[in-house]
Amino acid sequence: MSTTPALCITQEPASDAVLSEYPFALLAGMLLDQQFPMERAFAGPAKVLERFGSIDPHAIAEADPVAFEALCTTPPAIHRYGRAMAARLQALARIVVDEYDGDASRIWTEAPSGAALVRRIQALPGFGAQKAKIFAALVGKQLGVRPAGWADAVGDYGSPGFRSVADVVDGESLAKVRAYKKEMKAKAKAAAE
Repeated sequence: MSTTPALCITQEPASDAVLSEYPFALLAGMLLDQQFPMERAFAGPAKVLERFGSIDPHAIAEADPVAFEALCTTPPAIHRYGRAMAARLQALARIVVDEYDGDASRIWTEAPSGAALVRRIQALPGFGAQKAKIFAALVGKQLGVRPAGWADAVGDYGSPGFRSVADVVDGESLAKVRAYKKEMKAKAKAAAE
């Protein structure tokens, strides 16, 4: 368990408490934040905890893949692509166990620099360059983990504003982030035409 500051990403107190208490849950929520509403993605770890009885990476890594997939896809599923995400969660848990002794927070608390932090995150399954920067911005802005060079490593995601989950601290900021994402998608679509 962690002494993480209280997070308010899902807008559901019980789900946000899981993200605040368990570093692996926060990491798993970011993994699930793909082609799925942000607050529902970050609520996924609470569903895993409720159904599986644990959000511990050791237990998840060792779980029977078929049984774990079943609990992830049971309605309401943890993600619109529940099968694929169940496998990714187990792969993520395995890396946390093997490389960080089961303590996901070590990924960010032991990073010697902002660039190293982004590299560590990007090396995880399901984390591309952009998602790695967003998660590094999240732990920087909301958990105060800002190793040397953090601002340069996360780019615009570290700036004030409402660009990503890193900026979600309440319902109002969630709405602003959602509006920003919608605007960016519209601009990208217009540029592609």
